[in-house]
Amino acid sequence: MGLKALLVLSDGTVFEGKNFGSEGETIGEVVFNTSMTGYQEILTDPSYKGQIVTMTYTQIGNYGVNEEDIESGGGIKAEGFIVKEACDFPSNWRSSASLPEYMKKYNIVGIQGIDTRALTRHLRNYGAQMGIISTVDPNPESLLEKVKKHPGISAFDLVKDVTTREVYPWSEGCWNWCLPPHPPLAKGGQRGGKVVVYDFGVKFNILRNLVEAGFDVTVVPAQTPAEAVLDMSPDGIILSNGPGDPQTVTYAVENTKKLMGKKPIFGICLGHQILGLTMGGRTYKLKFGHHGGNHPVKDLLTERVEITSQNHNYCVDINSLHGKVRLTHTNLYDGTEEGMQHVDLPIFSVQHHPEAGPGPNDSAHLFRRFREMIEGFN
Repeated sequence: MGLKALLVLSDGTVFEGKNFGSEGETIGEVVFNTSMTGYQEILTDPSYKGQIVTMTYTQIGNYGVNEEDIESGGGIKAEGFIVKEACDFPSNWRSSASLPEYMKKYNIVGIQGIDTRALTRHLRNYGAQMGIISTVDPNPESLLEKVKKHPGISAFDLVKDVTTREVYPWSEGCWNWCLPPHPPLAKGGQRGGKVVVYDFGVKFNILRNLVEAGFDVTVVPAQTPAEAVLDMSPDGIILSNGPGDPQTVTYAVENTKKLMGKKPIFGICLGHQILGLTMGGRTYKLKFGHHGGNHPVKDLLTERVEITSQNHNYCVDINSLHGKVRLTHTNLYDGTEEGMQHVDLPIFSVQHHPEAGPGPNDSAHLFRRFREMIEGFN
């Protein structure tokens, strides 16, 4: 079962369990994810940088891991992993390693054998908070002191840790069952134009869906000047997802100000929040965030309810934008804002993840909507 491991939250709550993955100590903001599958995609999602993820489903790791189902290069981005039971003996024909082996490979500390239902209820009641997992320090008081000394993830620009260091093209399309990834053409055999993607922690599946919609895709580092992007003559610009507090990414806000009105813009998750700040609005932190693959969102333009994948701790206050945008999507769990569209400019954004496939693919049409916006602009 592994070494004894402790999880200590910043409010002093202590959970005792057993270690899996790497041994050692890790600090991060503890959040919970309600997805039943997709743990490898979750661990490699750059938006989880700075966070320790708790899975609410009881057994995690039963189908193993592979080298294809990742959302970013360079391995696991989450700081730690918390599960009820980690499976050491996966059963799946695509599996190339077990989850504990995968975590050891990337030196990620995990804890299992704790009451994840109790932990989830605690986070729901008292909010997401900093925590520490340790296999090397058995003293809860000592661990609590370490957590309290941590300034919290809002003190850091986490985007700088996960963005690409150089410009690169992307040509891989979406996966089809039993077929390799492919770079398809849009309907009619015509390309949909060129888009530049600001990488604030972009997930690979965003890039795949852009190719699937017929775009030629180029990815640029998060701090790329707006002038350099415009020199590439793109037909549209994507502001990607990413980790942390949007207010720390001041350079992204400044660059976006220079791009508004010059090119159509589509913002996803952190990109949505950056657009809100760019237009003079404010963002606020949710009590425990939205993390999971089963969140119902109403598209106010079509009146459809879509089941979406979500991963965010912050939200845009639409009212703070004073009529510059109209609300396009709302979360049916708590009524929070999930999407907006500028009333005059070719700009729209969503807080959820249209590229994710949590079972349905209800929101994938948004990439086609972006293409239609570009075609209308040109």
